[in-house]
Amino acid sequence: MEILRYTAFANDSRGGNPAGVVLDATGLDSEKMAEIAAEVGYSETAFLFPVAGEHTVARYFSPRIEVPFCGHATIAAAVAHARLNGPGVLHLATKAGYIEVRTSIEPSGSVYATLVSVPPRTAQIQDDDLVALLAALDWSPDELDPGLPPLAAYAGAWHPVIGAASRERLADLRYDEGALLEVMERNDWATVDLVWRESEHVFHTRNPFPTGGVFEDPATGAAAAAFGGYLRELGLVRPPARVTIHQGVDMGRPGVILVDVPAEPNSGIAVSGTAVQL
Repeated sequence: MEILRYTAFANDSRGGNPAGVVLDATGLDSEKMAEIAAEVGYSETAFLFPVAGEHTVARYFSPRIEVPFCGHATIAAAVAHARLNGPGVLHLATKAGYIEVRTSIEPSGSVYATLVSVPPRTAQIQDDDLVALLAALDWSPDELDPGLPPLAAYAGAWHPVIGAASRERLADLRYDEGALLEVMERNDWATVDLVWRESEHVFHTRNPFPTGGVFEDPATGAAAAAFGGYLRELGLVRPPARVTIHQGVDMGRPGVILVDVPAEPNSGIAVSGTAVQL
């Protein structure tokens, strides 16, 4: 068994979100995968279980928990797979559902990967939970962007979307880990998707991830997919549309996530980016 280390949504090792990748995890049980993920220490490690002629089973572990789906580790695993086997299509069976990932070689020689999420959806956040969430983040209601209403968004995992009224509010991330963990675990939220809208199709995000044992996730593909569905459902973009998400800047690990929002209702959201080996 070989544990690879890639950073996704960046062109060099100084940016993006690092992920562990095990391309053939045959024989590993949940306890061993959790142990490996904790040792690797990244926000997620992807474990693939190839089955001839069938979907490849993919499981994702953070240092603290197993998550149903992880976007950046999927991109990292697809790029690693393409480096070893050539570009093409990976059909993944995740705990969230079936995910298709296509890889291609760029003229620069880098591998470009695009995943298509499960159908997205949104849900209301209960008033008490929103109050608790904002209190844990130390945000006041007047610091929210009224154009990005608070909702929980899903495209394989749940993420509450909280819109910041200013870039300065987004940049100042200090939260009560215990209080935030409590409200997130109560609602089965994977990360909190803090968002600032720079322009019609350009956003900046940050993703606290205390449920996974990580203070902040540098580039969150699953949240990006969920956010793409949120934008379409609320009519905040006119699909088909491409959205660019900048994440990790405030952590010193800048990354870029490209999100393609198709016009068809209930269709999966495409999330694209590169990854490089560490």
